[in-house]
Formats: sequence, structure tokens, C-alpha cells
Amino acid sequence: MTAGGGTRVGPSLRTRQDAALADRIARSAAALAGEPADEIHDWLQQRCEEGSFAVERIPFEALENWSIAPETGNLVHRSGRFFTVEGLRASVGEQPGRVEWQQPVIVQPEVGILGILTREFDGVLHFLMQAKMEPGNPGLMQLSPTVQATYSNYTKVHKGASVRYLEYFTDPSRGRVLSDVLQSEHGSWFHRKHNRNMVVEATGQVPEHEDFRWLTLGQIHELLRHDHTVNMDARSVLAGLDVPGTSHALHSDTELLSWLTARRSTTPIRSERVPLAAVTGWTRGRFSIDHEDGRYFRTVAVSVRASNREVGHWTQPLFEPRGQGVVAFLTRTFEGVPHVLVQARAEVGFIEAELGPTVQCQPGNYAHLPAADRPLFLDLVTTAPPSRIRYSALHSEEGGRFLDSVSRYIVVEADEGEAPLDAPPGFRWVSWDQLAALTRYSHYVSVQARTLLLCLNTLASV
Repeated sequence: MTAGGGTRVGPSLRTRQDAALADRIARSAAALAGEPADEIHDWLQQRCEEGSFAVERIPFEALENWSIAPETGNLVHRSGRFFTVEGLRASVGEQPGRVEWQQPVIVQPEVGILGILTREFDGVLHFLMQAKMEPGNPGLMQLSPTVQATYSNYTKVHKGASVRYLEYFTDPSRGRVLSDVLQSEHGSWFHRKHNRNMVVEATGQVPEHEDFRWLTLGQIHELLRHDHTVNMDARSVLAGLDVPGTSHALHSDTELLSWLTARRSTTPIRSERVPLAAVTGWTRGRFSIDHEDGRYFRTVAVSVRASNREVGHWTQPLFEPRGQGVVAFLTRTFEGVPHVLVQARAEVGFIEAELGPTVQCQPGNYAHLPAADRPLFLDLVTTAPPSRIRYSALHSEEGGRFLDSVSRYIVVEADEGEAPLDAPPGFRWVSWDQLAALTRYSHYVSVQARTLLLCLNTLASV
């Protein structure tokens, strides 16, 4: 099939409501009126300085309301809720190429709500963003969804305060749902975790609060150009709001989904939860659980104080990566239509493979290997000249579960010699519109790819 020869299934299903919403989103994305980025950064800093926040590493025995289960060695909360840190025995693929390993994993079976409230002001959609502290965030305070809460949080297992604005996402009479989908999270560290990603347009007045601010999508796009400003949960939710266009793609939707189905069938994900104490290749110390080679990540414990959270003080385990990551899309334009090179990623915590970035790894984990054994396109991305880099910023991952988990998110323009039209096995060229369409459904686009999709939107708004 030649470039641009594919067809789109999505446009035939595009309703007038979709078209109207797309226009409203486009107006919001073009609107930069209001506070510039520097003022919003100042507001975040002010909220941080006016509060009382502290994160301190502690030994496992100092964890409060958490314990090491004597039978399994798992880290568990005494309520039996929130999450546990357990062991996992995993494999991906069929023999003879099957890869097997063991690791700690976060098990959080309950579904949380990641919700952003929106309203029109002067005919432009604005989004209610929260200045939220998370213990794992670099700088602690970042822009977050209106509501970011696990089921245990909003049912008050912690016996803390109510989650502000939660009622807009649990009571359908309070607004109109613009986006609502279950999405996976980090498949390398979570075992089959999902959150409900929602955008709800409020009807009527919304109470104001000093920790929240209305921003246009254009302002949020501008803030995405800054390091450590828009948190992972907000990026995930907003990526699902985009209404795909009607451009033709290199491969039709049917061809793309057939290719993904074939990849899923040949790279099955098998995982078995096992006692954390039985996991091989990992060593438990007083302050951390580490891989024997000093790579990948470690499990640590922290004590947290936060004056503006539902609970003012708590302790918890966190996963801490052993180096900065790289998350990248290669992009090319075929007959005027921008495409990105996705990879079918079969991560241990997924139910089945999802579309992920071209490159997603911690380069330090592969530094000891010859170039042929490192991830495809890693060297191309990390050595790209500035003239080829379309987007680059440091973003952190889920600050409520990961400590200083930072990746360089980058979009690099490639050519035929570097990233051929005939993509390697496991990779596929998809149009931006196709990727946007799939974020409206569960289990298709990974959380890292959703972030990159939102970053691509910042390019489109320039």
C-alpha cells in the first residue's frame, strides 16, 4: 500500500456532536489568554511555599499502618486496601523467543478516578486544574486533574477529608460527560492497574478554591513545554479528550487493528503473583529492595507531610527507578499527513500488548550491552541533532507511587534511511488522528504514548 492510500474507519462514525466538540477543543487549544506560563509557575510555587510539605526516606520498620506480611514478605496496608507490593513471575512471548524474569510489582486492583472538570468562559472551554503535591514528584507540586483519587481515597479508608469536586464525576446530573474511558497505567511496575479517565463539562457555577485554577487547553499545551509541570494523570486524561480528524492514513484502521491483534497473539503476557520474599535476583535491605545488578528500580519507604491533602501525614512504599528514562516518538509525514512510529509493547502488567512509543526505556539498563542488543532506535533518539527535535521536555510519572521517576519525552523527525516506511517487526506507522481515535477506548494506547500524543498537540497548536 502506498503512503496516503489507507482509509479511515473513524470519520464515518464521527457525529455532529463530535464535530462540535472538536471545534470547541480547537478554540480552547488556540486560546492563550489569561495567565502566561510564568505566572502559573509562580502560583504553583506559591501554593507550595504556603503549605507545609516534606518527604523523608525511612526504613521499612518505620512504616505506619504498613507491615511486611510474615507469610509472604509482601508490603501490605493494615486496612487491606490501597495497594500491596508483591512478587511477580512473568514471561512474554512464545518459545523459543520467550523471555522470563521475576520482580516486585505494585498490585492495586481498585479503579480510581482521574477527572478534569471543564466550563466555558466567554465561549472558550477552560479546565479546572489542581496544584497537587505528590511525594514522588520532583519539586513536589504539579498541575493535576480536578480529581485524582483511588477508590480507597474517595471512600475515606484513610479517615481523611472528602475529595473536593468528586461529586461532579459520580453524579451524572451535575454535568455532561465529554470523555470517559478505563485506561491502563505503567505496565512495567503495576499489575493490571486501571483508572477511569474522565472529562466532565459542569452545568452551573463551580465553587472556587485556592488550590485550583481554570486554564485553557492552549495554556496547558504551553505548560507541557516546561519540565515537571503537568503531571502524568492530567496528561493521560487530556490525551483522551482529543477528537480525531478525518485525514487519510498510511494504513487503514482495520489494517492497524489486525496488525495489533496479530502481535498480541504471538506475544502473550503470562504473569503469576508470588510472595515478595520468594522473588529471586532481588535483595531486601533495611531501607530498600534492590536488584542484584543495581539496575532497573528499587522499592523504598517514605514519610510524607502535606498540609493540603485529605490526610496531613502518612507513610508508604514507593518504587524508585535507577536512572532517567527516554520516551520517544519518531515522526514522518506521508503525503502531507503526520505519522508516528508506534511499537506493540507487551508489558508484564498489561492484559495484552498496547501501542507504545517508538522508544521507551532507561538507557542505563542497557549501557553494558553491545549496540545490537540495545532497544531499536535508542541511539537515533539520544543522538538526534537539535534540528531534528520537534519536542523535548522532562516529565515525571505517577508521583503517588514512584519516587523521582523522570523521563525525557522527545519527538524526533526521521527520514527513510533512519526509519523506513517498511517498519521493523513490532513497529507500525500510524497517523496522529488514528492514535487519537484509539485513546477513546481501553487497552490500545499506553500511558507513555498518551503523554506523547498530548505533546504532539502542542506542536499542532504552534
